[in-house]
Amino acid sequence: MRELVLHCQEAQAEALSDALLEAGVLSVSVEDADFGTEDERPLFGEPGTEPDVQAWERNRVVALLPDGADPAQIVEEAAQGAGLAPALFAGWTLRDVPDADWVRLTQSQFGPIHIAKRLWIVPSWHRDDPGVPGLAAEDGAIHIELDPGLAFGTGSHPTTHLCLAWLESELPAGATLLDYGCGSGILAIAARKLGAGPTLAVDIDPQAVQSTQFNAGVNGVELQAMLPDALPAGSFQVVVANILSNPLKVLAPMLAGRVAGGGDLVLSGVLERQAEEVAAAYAPWMRMSVWRALDGWVCLHGRKA
Repeated sequence: MRELVLHCQEAQAEALSDALLEAGVLSVSVEDADFGTEDERPLFGEPGTEPDVQAWERNRVVALLPDGADPAQIVEEAAQGAGLAPALFAGWTLRDVPDADWVRLTQSQFGPIHIAKRLWIVPSWHRDDPGVPGLAAEDGAIHIELDPGLAFGTGSHPTTHLCLAWLESELPAGATLLDYGCGSGILAIAARKLGAGPTLAVDIDPQAVQSTQFNAGVNGVELQAMLPDALPAGSFQVVVANILSNPLKVLAPMLAGRVAGGGDLVLSGVLERQAEEVAAAYAPWMRMSVWRALDGWVCLHGRKA
């Protein structure tokens, strides 16, 4: 396969990308043409915020061509479709994409992840890996089988590590639990394997709900996964939410209200510099403090009176 490489200015990037797809390319990516130079600049700011611009000042647009496509014709059609002069892209180039076993290559990037003392996140292709302690190991290893997918939460991010570590060391036996913003369901599944009682998992993304239900079945645990509107009334002994600081602040009244008296609230997705601000949003209901920090992220914990 081959890739078509063009260059354009910020104002042209979005229209050109759309026009390339309309012209029949298989995929399009937009990169900073100044990457690795003194002129490189960040496009995105803090997680959860929208960028002021949608592309860099100078962009490299890379389009994957289907076999047999005429790149010159693709460029001409895309330029016209974007309302631009084809001469603007006279310097386009082609580069080969080497053949590869993409499934194997992708799988090789994701190995078992050891969380705290007992928890292991194990992709299915490492299910029988002798280097991973077995389910019946003397050290009590607990496997969560989870393949990287479209829903957030493969266990690799520091915020997921922090929440899993809290569950492993602090989760009361048999506690009812709510995982709000469940993504792949990793926290809810881990909680059940660590001894939690009835567990509910909620996400605004229907695909995340499906992913959680599937992953729960693979791991042999029972839990309920649903969209927010389907969440029944009631409180929980443990509420965990690994989202981002802005949604956590907006959700403060609801999440705090879901914690039963004497129950625990565990929050992550918060940068260290955001900890005080997020804790302040929950102050009317409970005192939140940093339980642990990792790589610039924190896990906040509070106990309801």
